[in-house]
Amino acid sequence: MNRTARQQAILRLIRDGAISTQAELVSALRDEGFDVVQTTVSRDVAELELVKVRAPSGRLVYADPGAGDADRLKAIAAAMRRYATGVETAGPLVVISTPSGYASALAQAIDEGRHPAIAGTIAGDNTIFVAPRAATTARSLGRELAGHLAPD
Repeated sequence: MNRTARQQAILRLIRDGAISTQAELVSALRDEGFDVVQTTVSRDVAELELVKVRAPSGRLVYADPGAGDADRLKAIAAAMRRYATGVETAGPLVVISTPSGYASALAQAIDEGRHPAIAGTIAGDNTIFVAPRAATTARSLGRELAGHLAPD
């Protein structure tokens, strides 16, 4: 069977069931009649740009690209509520304040969330510089992030 058929089967399998690992995916494909090895599945996962999202069970499972966008943005919002104490714009950057020692954890959550308007972060001890992507202004991104701050 060819690559296109195999990749279509992968997409169907991850939509129909909770598959967490490449080994589980190899096993499911073999059950479908595909003679595959883990390296082939690894290449398919990369080519299909599959993402991992948290299933209702709490387990991380493979999903279509973009399927986890809402979950990732919710994770950024939760991390902002948990760690951020303030947001302001400074020229082309957004500056986020945290209590001492929390900037790195929040920056990591923002980076892992792969927000479509954020190019990257730089964290200190209690401050994060957030660089918006070219199509986004610091002001609009700052307003969005400030909207996630915990109410006083």
